[in-house]
Amino acid sequence: MELISTIPSQAPKALSNPLPGNLVCFSHLRWDFVFQRPQHILTRLCKSINIFYLEEPVTSATKYPHYVFVSRGPQLTVIVPQLPEGLSKAASLKIQKQLFDDFMAERNFADFAFWYYTPMALEFSRHLSPELTVFDCMDELSAFKFAPESLKMLEKELLQKANIVFTGGHSLYEAKKGQHNNIYAFPSSIEKKHFAKARRLKIPQDPAGARHFKLGFYGVIDERFDTKLIRGIAELRPDWEIILIGPVVKIDPATLPVMDNILYLGSKTYAELPDLIAEWDLALIPFLLNESTRFISPTKTPEYLAAGLPVVSTPILDVVNPYGKSGLVSIGTNAAEFVACAEKELNRTDHKEWLQKVDFFLAHNSWDETVARMSELLGQTVKLSEVVYHKKAQSNV
Repeated sequence: MELISTIPSQAPKALSNPLPGNLVCFSHLRWDFVFQRPQHILTRLCKSINIFYLEEPVTSATKYPHYVFVSRGPQLTVIVPQLPEGLSKAASLKIQKQLFDDFMAERNFADFAFWYYTPMALEFSRHLSPELTVFDCMDELSAFKFAPESLKMLEKELLQKANIVFTGGHSLYEAKKGQHNNIYAFPSSIEKKHFAKARRLKIPQDPAGARHFKLGFYGVIDERFDTKLIRGIAELRPDWEIILIGPVVKIDPATLPVMDNILYLGSKTYAELPDLIAEWDLALIPFLLNESTRFISPTKTPEYLAAGLPVVSTPILDVVNPYGKSGLVSIGTNAAEFVACAEKELNRTDHKEWLQKVDFFLAHNSWDETVARMSELLGQTVKLSEVVYHKKAQSNV
């Protein structure tokens, strides 16, 4: 792990920018695990704000708890707490609180925002009051496997504490909108140019030759992934190759289907994806329908489409609406339906017209526009908070 010799100083607050000059992001996701929503948003925000990305602690043989600082850019620093092994939960939280208090001790809270992806971080940060508190609720974390029992109560506390709330999709927004008066839906966005590379790299098929279709999925393979569905597709179409890209977490790898036409490639970088998916004929979103997928908004949906790939998905709410209803993605509930949908997509005679509809739909879907709108709302929230503060101060005179 790369160490930096000094901690980046606070970025000076620009007079024209109402946002705090510094931001601490509390995340349950490792920065270098999978490049997804937090990375897309924060790599854009760090162009104007100094960002500290605080990960969950790791345990080691260290005797002295400390932070490891890893530079990921001029204004983006990943912080990894290092804790001794064998600590109780209470001792671990006490040390995390002390480490964070020490980190913030010499810093101006009036020029800081706290951005939460995990409500669990409140256990060591709730006593501090930055200028702005943001909750980017990208998933219903309490429904995930191994989620702590305290997560629901901590989320309620965070919803009360946050100045502004974003949700990772429309269905999650509908579930949360009654719990906050300054909440906005920001579904998954894309980097169109990045995934459009796959269109240019695609090798035209010989119409006279035998077709051996390649169907693919990339993402985290966990308790949300429908292994039985994948096995069923592979059994129904043994001449199709199913390519699965991504780390296996929270499930036993031995439970994954093993067949001659299923290929596991493991983790790949975000930069590698366009080259890899350019070889596919169709993309899959094979998620189970359960509590952990009830409110998800898969980022891969628009990414697959930007790559020019037809898509077949299980009826995930945020895929059905808008993608399924718009005729951009086919929806199936079992292996037989997936195969039927895939064959329909693979035999399209109106692919160019479908692709035009895709591009029209995605025309204003980008992480740049998402972050620009988020920043606008954050600025409005800061200004509103300042107005409320001054009114209270005047009433107390």
